[in-house]
Amino acid sequence: MLFKTILVAGASRGIGLAVAEHLVSRCDRLLSVSRTAAPIGEWIQADLSELAGVETVANTIVDDPLDALLYMGGMWETHAFTNQYSFEDCSDTDIAQVIAVNLVAPIRLVKALLPALCRSNNPKIIFMGALSGRDNFPGREVANSASKFGLRGVVHSLREELRSQRIGVTIINPGNVGTPEVLADLASSAGLSGGEAIPLTDLLKIRLVAL
Repeated sequence: MLFKTILVAGASRGIGLAVAEHLVSRCDRLLSVSRTAAPIGEWIQADLSELAGVETVANTIVDDPLDALLYMGGMWETHAFTNQYSFEDCSDTDIAQVIAVNLVAPIRLVKALLPALCRSNNPKIIFMGALSGRDNFPGREVANSASKFGLRGVVHSLREELRSQRIGVTIINPGNVGTPEVLADLASSAGLSGGEAIPLTDLLKIRLVAL
């Protein structure tokens, strides 16, 4: 399947970079959005936690159609998923930034890019969720869990709101994914909780099916 234009938010590292590398040969134009330089595709430098960053992305696309928007960006509190995590010690800055990146940014980005998505013949929106957003998951990270639960709500609502425009909306909620960052944390003495990492290749297969 060949798409004309795909946008990957959070494409400079981790899952976002792996997804961008996987999709670059499957589209005519790959837009990679991140604060730091993305080595794959057409880099758009933007901080999506700020409204100005969202506007930068929208202004880059202008009147072009967008076939797929993949929001792969995400962050969590300091010491999240380790024994060192403590909600009581979380800073207000940490909490606000997690909510801004994981929840507010994808809402704003979809709204800003909706005209471009509507110009596609078969538009798709895919969000990166997490097990932290699933019911009864024993996560202690308050801001991260709140943002991932909220993202599920966003997806449910967007499916209804965008049904008439025939825009597909999907969220994938994996456990620990084997990015270099996660593998390093799992190998450390304060490694991530949640067991062994999911191979990146498995996640990429799921992502391609969702498209």
